[in-house]
Amino acid sequence: MIRAWVQVVILNAFFLPSVFAEPLNLDQAIERALNTDPRISELEKLVDVARATLAEAQGSDDLKISVNSFIGLSPGLTGGLSVNDVDCESGKGCVNRTDRYTLEEGLSLWNYIDYRIIKPLYTFGKIKHFSAAARANIGIKEGDVSVRQGATVLQVKQAYYGHLAAADTYAFLLDMKSRVDASIEAVEIWLEDGEGHVKNADLFALQTASGIAASYISQAEALKKISLDGLKVLIGVDLEGELELADTRIRPVPLPEKTLEQLKQQALLVRPEMRQLEFGLKARRSLVAANKALSKPNIYTGFGGMISYSPNRDRLDNPHIYDPFNDWGGTPVLGMQWEWQGGVSSAKVAKSKAELAALIEKSSFARSGIPFQVSESYHNVHAFHDAVKNLAKSSRAARRWMISTYTDFDAGLEQAEKIVTAFQGYVLAHSGYLQTVYEYNMHVAKLDNVTGVDR
Repeated sequence: MIRAWVQVVILNAFFLPSVFAEPLNLDQAIERALNTDPRISELEKLVDVARATLAEAQGSDDLKISVNSFIGLSPGLTGGLSVNDVDCESGKGCVNRTDRYTLEEGLSLWNYIDYRIIKPLYTFGKIKHFSAAARANIGIKEGDVSVRQGATVLQVKQAYYGHLAAADTYAFLLDMKSRVDASIEAVEIWLEDGEGHVKNADLFALQTASGIAASYISQAEALKKISLDGLKVLIGVDLEGELELADTRIRPVPLPEKTLEQLKQQALLVRPEMRQLEFGLKARRSLVAANKALSKPNIYTGFGGMISYSPNRDRLDNPHIYDPFNDWGGTPVLGMQWEWQGGVSSAKVAKSKAELAALIEKSSFARSGIPFQVSESYHNVHAFHDAVKNLAKSSRAARRWMISTYTDFDAGLEQAEKIVTAFQGYVLAHSGYLQTVYEYNMHVAKLDNVTGVDR
């Protein structure tokens, strides 16, 4: 008869207040959960990552400065090209030197630096398309945040309504048990004094009803505590702390006024999943174009040069001979960079096209699946709304039945079996009413969720 109304989600919260100064209503609980849920914070950080990826893609068009420098050692050297420059100048003959890398003249400190300053001129759409894909990815990640927020709102409502339903059931069953226990005491006195119309069977029937009530009370008390603890976890309150809700009883929420068609259109317009699909299609199209552009070169301009200096090594001033230890130079450049792997490039394009096709199919299904979700929730809301009204009438009638039966029993006009039957009928009717109110409220919450109201 008693069912579990709430699923507790275990979170790791960094700040857990021990008590709220004032009773918390549902809107305050939702706001608190949205501000403290670490699962939402995690997804918000991924949005920041997506924004950084966009900045990285756009920054690929900026100046690129590359510098490499080091300090090392080079062989020391004095003199020119020949063994004896004097003989070479006097015409006696030049003998080329062979001590280029020997250490006969010691070592020299070698200071070296080379640099490049590059500005991309044209990348055939690589930067443009990768930036567009990164920008669309931000929309996808923001959609993940909205989806998580909607799920958190739904969980808060589960815990909040679940606690109210369990608390109402607990109080109701306590009242019923007290009535039955009062009848048991009266029957025991009548049996002991030999008065009245009661029999031992009447006592046993009432004791059975009391035991059943006690069992249901234990279950309701456990659900009441579990649901409140679940709410504490969701809003970031210490499990050992105090939390009081502003509402003391569960009541049916207002019936949504919009028509089914209006709700379907609303869902297709505002559901974050629909926006995610739109951004996903943009991202995939941009990636297809970007992967095609990868097979094309990059054209750039810039300036590059190097400086190499060894103080203990004479510089050779000959324009036809390069000395890596003593030299310098720089020049403006206009260049083309091209890296191409035919098989890899084709595979990347094919992969992006396949992912785009899969996303298009997913989008097509979503346009029919989301209206179905709305329709399902809408019909459940109206069905349970009618059930709440009918069970409210049933509960009132069952209460009158039970009261009149107790009155007749006290007057000696009814047997205890009739009390037990009336008791069972009222417990079934009223606990069913409370459970149905909870389920109706949750179906309204789910309708809000699938139509994007709580995002």
